Amino acid sequence: MNNIVISNSEDLEKKKQAILQGGKDKIHVLADFDRTLTKTFVNDKKILSIISVLRDEDYLSPEYSEKAKALANKYHPIEIDPKISFEEKKKAMYEWWTQHFDLLIKSGLNKKHLERVINEGNIQFREGTPKFLDFLYKNKVPLVIMSSAGLGGDSISMYLQKQGKLYDNIHIVSNSYEWDSDGNAIRVKEPIIHSMNKSETAIKNYEVFDLIKNRKSVLLLGDGIGDVGMITGFEYDNLIKIGFLNEKIDENFEQYKENFDIILLNDTDFNYVNELLKGIVK
Repeated sequence: MNNIVISNSEDLEKKKQAILQGGKDKIHVLADFDRTLTKTFVNDKKILSIISVLRDEDYLSPEYSEKAKALANKYHPIEIDPKISFEEKKKAMYEWWTQHFDLLIKSGLNKKHLERVINEGNIQFREGTPKFLDFLYKNKVPLVIMSSAGLGGDSISMYLQKQGKLYDNIHIVSNSYEWDSDGNAIRVKEPIIHSMNKSETAIKNYEVFDLIKNRKSVLLLGDGIGDVGMITGFEYDNLIKIGFLNEKIDENFEQYKENFDIILLNDTDFNYVNELLKGIVK
């Protein structure tokens, strides 16, 4: 199977032409972060997210890692099982996130731990992601990163900064912590965003909405079915949905084909996305 699958070629072409005719001033990009802008596998090791690196590398304590891995072993299989209903997944993800946030704070999460995770090199952009970010910046196209990251927008900002890509056209909607004067996490701000409630995280409730409300041609990128919900509540004219299907391809393929216009398989690069962008942003 080719790494690029188009669900409906004729429909996609119509959307591309409509976006092109609307002009680049009407475009914005809405993207997930972990396993979408970044690789799922680094040096043959599965990297679920920034927070999975913190968990697996014993940055906090062996006790934290043990309890965090137990939560992941319980809940991640639920997250990726196509046979489990969306509502069941949503309930399970909320349980996972709230328990893990509580565990992180009790285990002494500090900003220095975020810096260590970012500097270790286990988080890596997909090949072509830097070009993608550069292109959006040069063409003044807003990029909204909506992420359920367990280490929140702080860690995403740190990573983008380290890569020299923290551009002013990038806006991050993610979980966020309150930190004390010593850099210790003391509370997670509501609402908690997880992989199955992005449809309830209405973009109109965030400051960036004023910037994008008239940019009604949208390119949406995500690695999970729940990421399609990022567009909920936004009145768009044109929408192209791109899904990265990184694992369990045979089990999940049909569901992705129903939900995305384009499916990119096998943890592939960003080259197709970049060519698509060049074709619609002029």
